[in-house]
Amino acid sequence: MKKTPPRVALIVPEHITPFHFAIPFTVFSAVVDGERLFDLQIVGTGAHRAPPRDGFSIVPSQDISVARDADIVVVPFWRDLDVPPGREMIDTLVDAHRRGARIVGLCYGAYALAYSGLLRGKRASTHWLAEADFSARFPGTKLDLNALYVEEDRLITSAGSGAGLDCCLHIVRECYGSKIANKLARILVVPPHREGGQAQFIEQPIAATSQNSKINQMLDYLRSHLDAPHSVDELSTLASMSRRTFTRQFNKATGSSLVEWLVNERLRRSRDLLETSSLSIEQIACRAGFATPLSFRKHFKSRFHVSPSDWRRTFGTPHGLQDHGRAQVDTHIAGSRPSS
Repeated sequence: MKKTPPRVALIVPEHITPFHFAIPFTVFSAVVDGERLFDLQIVGTGAHRAPPRDGFSIVPSQDISVARDADIVVVPFWRDLDVPPGREMIDTLVDAHRRGARIVGLCYGAYALAYSGLLRGKRASTHWLAEADFSARFPGTKLDLNALYVEEDRLITSAGSGAGLDCCLHIVRECYGSKIANKLARILVVPPHREGGQAQFIEQPIAATSQNSKINQMLDYLRSHLDAPHSVDELSTLASMSRRTFTRQFNKATGSSLVEWLVNERLRRSRDLLETSSLSIEQIACRAGFATPLSFRKHFKSRFHVSPSDWRRTFGTPHGLQDHGRAQVDTHIAGSRPSS
């Protein structure tokens, strides 16, 4: 007996971009082995028309009331983070969840779920750029910034735009199992499951300089000597300060201890080398100042949730690797390195 496809209501909010719409539309309208996986309905509120954006408009085929009978309701995007959904959409989301439907918020679509109150007391994910804003608006929701997607109590939220694809494939896997999800992933030419999470994509800003000229000079010195071992005693002497004064002023200027600061800068240096050079992992560990390749891998995995090799495969530039590799000669002599 053929399985009845789950009913999916894809809500088209105002000012949606083609990309945000295309991801769930592509997955939930897919045909695998000659069978349509989902019964997809494109729904909207009001006049049933999303206003044109950059010459592109989407005309929903159904009223949002259709979503009240759906098994899965998807909000693919939310443009104005300051504006909550209208009462009609909020009631639709709440009613659908109450009767057992999965409610999905992709990227900033998580805001629609949060505004409706569904995420109160739950875990959720959204784009890392919205971390501070989302947390301030919805303190009752625990935001998982590393997750590509989070599911709790039939509430599914995803990170940035591309992570919406990971999230939708997860729903396919939940409905049909890994075999069908893997087939669909191959059709779309994407991995069925990505390692790591948002941490590898979050931009890590360089710490601003402080008003302490001595500490600023010290930071410049450390950045140019990351591959050397450093201690508080050595650096306090170099700065003509007592150990206690140096520790206090360094902490005040950087917001972290010397060890924490060095690890952050060494990780930053190692990322640059992974992306732009053909140096081996061992050579990068040495140049960045880690005691051993094992220490480097441990710190890197802890921070970015992927291995250095995975990072290089994702962000490395083949042309840049070749050019940099020819231009660089590793003249560093392996020796003892600090454990931090």
